[in-house]
Amino acid sequence: MRLQMFVAMKAMPWYTLLPTVSESMIERGWTKCFASIGEFGWILYFVYIAIYLVFVEFGIYWMHRELHDIKPLYKYLHATHHIYNKQNTLSPFAGLAFHPVDGILQAVPHVIALFIVPIHFTTHIGLLFMEAIWTANIHDCIHGNIWPVMGAGYHTIHHTTYKHNYGHYTIWMDWMFGSLRDPLLEEDDNKDSFKKAEYGSVDCSLADQSGLTTQISKIYNNQNAGWPNI
Repeated sequence: MRLQMFVAMKAMPWYTLLPTVSESMIERGWTKCFASIGEFGWILYFVYIAIYLVFVEFGIYWMHRELHDIKPLYKYLHATHHIYNKQNTLSPFAGLAFHPVDGILQAVPHVIALFIVPIHFTTHIGLLFMEAIWTANIHDCIHGNIWPVMGAGYHTIHHTTYKHNYGHYTIWMDWMFGSLRDPLLEEDDNKDSFKKAEYGSVDCSLADQSGLTTQISKIYNNQNAGWPNI
């Protein structure tokens, strides 16, 4: 955990560059950002937030996925974060322990969205700040199991398989693009694998003792090799 803290603290000053640049562009009037909710009204305010978040979710999904799929990007940037690849090596500090360029790239969709979707300035800054809280949260290995939130259970799978659950706030993008892996199904698969390893080729879907005994007897009679290890 000390290494995670060191990497995170070292990278955080660099993370401030992106909001600094985005605020400069906003003040120069280059974006569609607006200062007062009264300019559009509350209904459009919430509509624009929804569109903004969908765009950001899409952008972060593909940015994250390409950081895995493009080998040089993974090797020189994203691998710094993925040295924490087991559940007992993850912590909220790992959520900020990125190569600085990697951390900035994954937040870039927030800035690109400013040129596409009208968004309230303070809301934009608040959502950028929420990135730090959220990324710390999904690395704490505590799965809240709130559908369709991409919680820590999903992201822990990402760190152990490297090819699932690239999404950010929700599971939608992974579901749409075929990379979703459910932690509850993963848990069931692990239990089944454990049972198969424990009982050999016994069909462990038979929960009652008599059924299990029948299965073992069949193996014994067919193989004549003694009882399987249980």
